[in-house]
Amino acid sequence: MSTNQAHLPQPTVWGVSIGDYLIRRLQDFGVRDVFGIPGDYVLAFYTMLEKSPINLVGCTREDCAGFAADAYARLNGIGAVCVTYCVGGLSLCNSIAGAYAEKSPVVVVSGSPGMRERFNNPLLHHRVKDFHTQAEVFRRICCAEAELGDQHTALREIDRVLASVVRCRRPGYIELPRDMVNVVPDGPHTPIRKTPASDPEVLAEALSEAVRRISAAQPHPAARRRPAIRRFWPRH
Repeated sequence: MSTNQAHLPQPTVWGVSIGDYLIRRLQDFGVRDVFGIPGDYVLAFYTMLEKSPINLVGCTREDCAGFAADAYARLNGIGAVCVTYCVGGLSLCNSIAGAYAEKSPVVVVSGSPGMRERFNNPLLHHRVKDFHTQAEVFRRICCAEAELGDQHTALREIDRVLASVVRCRRPGYIELPRDMVNVVPDGPHTPIRKTPASDPEVLAEALSEAVRRISAAQPHPAARRRPAIRRFWPRH
């Protein structure tokens, strides 16, 4: 489905896992290729990606994957990168911060420890401080972020982040715990993507004002003076 078609109301979905729904919506928004590196916390979702129509592009390093997704987004209108938790995700910070500064719509998908693994302060590898550290970092360099730890809100959160990426033309962050990938939410869900509509009267007034100002513009007085030519070679 093209990006324009994603603006239209989507049919209600039922019985779709969180991982499958994320892949479906990435396709709806125009993602055809995903850059990244697999890792243990994202292997289940990576397997889904491999079986999907989306083309997986393996990279040598996560920062390279981030820059590749940034370039892809500038050409394609939206890009995506998929990495594992912390050791992978935090390696994207430079490329994603740059994408934010340059208004490049990149979707970051990161795996994370399962929700059932987080009790009693377990000694899980790659964790930095607590389980929300990585999401807090990306909250500072993305226009929207979501941790999909609740099956009742996960699908809605996916829609929200993707819509924000396209609307704001900046990166968005989606963190998917590895034990939530195959979870099928209870009840139906209707994908929603709200597209702000411009006010025709306000738009016409703005265009008219811009034309008036451009038509009335005059060169700056300094630009009218011919600059003196300085000679830097000896006279003969």
